[in-house]
Amino acid sequence: MTTTARLLAHGRYAGAAVLLGLLSACANMAEVPAGTPLANVEAKFGQPTLTCPAPDDALRAVWSQQPMGQYAFGTVADRAGNISHIEQLLTDSHFQRLAKGTWTPEQVRCEFGPPADISTVGLPSTTQVVWSYRYRQAGAWNSLMYVYFGQDGQRVTRFHPGPDPMFDRESFPWF
Repeated sequence: MTTTARLLAHGRYAGAAVLLGLLSACANMAEVPAGTPLANVEAKFGQPTLTCPAPDDALRAVWSQQPMGQYAFGTVADRAGNISHIEQLLTDSHFQRLAKGTWTPEQVRCEFGPPADISTVGLPSTTQVVWSYRYRQAGAWNSLMYVYFGQDGQRVTRFHPGPDPMFDRESFPWF
């Protein structure tokens, strides 16, 4: 084995160790009991990526790994600053919430956190805004959830998963 090959192999093991450490930290976040003060959660896991007002003077807090990570966690803190349960947000079942009601971009951002990418698709006369969320489809496949906001960009019109090109070995042979 050449020196370069050994360094690459060592780098992959080091990268895997870092990834496992991040995943174990995320798993621990979901185990924080309801009723814990938000300040304690922030002391352990850092400031949320974003916060939004929630009903009844509550606060929605989201910790996201976007744009490169595949996980986001969210909770609601009541007026007293105590959290409800912390849930993993980027899952197939959680994305199904988009099928009910009408969702604005701000509501999607507050529910799922910031997207990994915002782009447009279509012809000039039918261009749509699309938000992409990197996640593990069915807990196994490296995927993106595409959320379409229609031509005016004001309401979710549809959503669907697709493969994440970041993990396509032909596009990124060094990965």
